[in-house]
Amino acid sequence: MPGYSYTTTGEKVSDAQIKEWLLELLEGEEFVYGYKFLAQSLRDKYDLIFNKKKSYRLCQELDILQKPRKRLRSHPRRLPRNRVITGSNQLWQMDIKYGYAIGQDRFFFILSIIDVFDRMVVGQYRGPVCEAKQVVQTFWYALQDRIEPGEPMPVVRTDNGPQFVSKLFGDTCESLDLIHERIPPRSPNMNAYIESFHSVLERHLFSRRDFMTLDEAYEALDQYMDFYNNRKIHGNLRKMSPAKFSIWVRTLKDTSAFHRAV
Repeated sequence: MPGYSYTTTGEKVSDAQIKEWLLELLEGEEFVYGYKFLAQSLRDKYDLIFNKKKSYRLCQELDILQKPRKRLRSHPRRLPRNRVITGSNQLWQMDIKYGYAIGQDRFFFILSIIDVFDRMVVGQYRGPVCEAKQVVQTFWYALQDRIEPGEPMPVVRTDNGPQFVSKLFGDTCESLDLIHERIPPRSPNMNAYIESFHSVLERHLFSRRDFMTLDEAYEALDQYMDFYNNRKIHGNLRKMSPAKFSIWVRTLKDTSAFHRAV
């Protein structure tokens, strides 16, 4: 370590002078910089040949290295496992798709939550933005509507979208003592029920008509969802709608009789 550096014109600059320059930078607007950007500032201002390694060493000697930011605690990824689903509210799948209002040249988001057993879409959000807070709010409303006090929470399964890997969503699941499974990348078959529903939604609604405004699209979506949940016949639900099938299941108090029936 020779104790000096050079400028691009060949002028020798002592480490003591460089330290003074570093301290001067920290007295000004550059106080927000770490050692890498401080090195760049000296290169820009004084034409100094000065790399980040030496910047780190001198900043360490001056005790002006920025303290490392505390990393937010992340929630470990839990991969999905095969589950035997015997009733409603045991496994929910959640995903986001896009819609488009041609008259306003705007996309919008559709977040849907489906119950794997009875195919009921237990929660849905549509809007011009869909961030973690909208996901948590929609999920919370669905839980309030479907889960009675004291009942076990469903397992929720999603992909790895930013809304689902967010700290807010992870904290929400943890606070509810609820299992959140995230499927591996490029494996939509592990979220097949919600993927299938969104493909049906695209085929039956969004591909059949153009929407001039977001409000028009939202109204059409609400009407379709009322039909889907309450009146649309499903061949794998004994030719019932999700709502009717769910009521039919609840009337069968004898579990063994139910298994013989289905």
